[in-house]
Amino acid sequence: METNNAANNTKRRALGRGLEELFFNEPIDYTKVEEKILDETPKEEITMVKIDDLRSNPYQPRKVFDEEALKELSNSIKEHGVFQPIIIKKSIKGYEIIAGERRVKASKLAGLEEIPAIIRDFTDTEMMEIALLENLQRENLNAVEEATAYKKLQETLGLTQEELANRLGKSRSHITNMLGLLNLPEEVQKALGNKEISMGHARIISKLENKEQQISLAKKVSQEELSVRQLEDLTQSSERFVRTHVINKKAKQTPSEYEYIQDELCDKLGTKVKITNNKIEISFVNGNDLNRLLEIMNLGN
Repeated sequence: METNNAANNTKRRALGRGLEELFFNEPIDYTKVEEKILDETPKEEITMVKIDDLRSNPYQPRKVFDEEALKELSNSIKEHGVFQPIIIKKSIKGYEIIAGERRVKASKLAGLEEIPAIIRDFTDTEMMEIALLENLQRENLNAVEEATAYKKLQETLGLTQEELANRLGKSRSHITNMLGLLNLPEEVQKALGNKEISMGHARIISKLENKEQQISLAKKVSQEELSVRQLEDLTQSSERFVRTHVINKKAKQTPSEYEYIQDELCDKLGTKVKITNNKIEISFVNGNDLNRLLEIMNLGN
């Protein structure tokens, strides 16, 4: 009896592990959240729940689901059933979906009343983190939306920029540059979101102190189609552009002639990029992140 109780307690501890325990110090990969929970959950812990008792993660922004893809999944479920259980959290009324909302919608479309599920005891903070991570790692966000997600995640978890960068597998400079965008005037943020200016342009503009000059330069870039290098030369050659003073806390290992290129690649790709010993190293978090990078570099299939 004691052995069985010990085994049950071990299962419950495994089932109740939060994101920190699941991933330790490695970057949290949203695509592996579900995978790790499934691997650690005994079959007897999987239960059937009523679809009508399920609701979306309250912290998840509303999403548009591909109707055609849902129909295909629904047809597959009709024929073969639901192979992979969803991950849910018990709420005051029913359950909140942590992972598997697409399966829930397709199952409902297939006429099912119940679906296999794993009940997981995530906190509200972890639910929010999962929603934000899914957006960052799966959604095609513009720069301002990405920066907003970083800010919300940082505030929610009480992380420093360095900790946030490590948690997401991004470079510290990328996180710093992205968060700096949120200090730009609304007009400049809008121009960036509409792709009238690039992240490289915005990074240069964000270093200026005068808000009116920031707005004026954003318009100039858009109207005259200035390159990032041209904007950099313009702001450095004129004394009327006052830059904010930044203290470089530690020397870079990257050769000085490549620093500009490295910074541009970090901004362009949204991940860690190092140029050392005549080599370019580009980091990625998971398969989806790699595909995102390949698409940016026009190397996708």
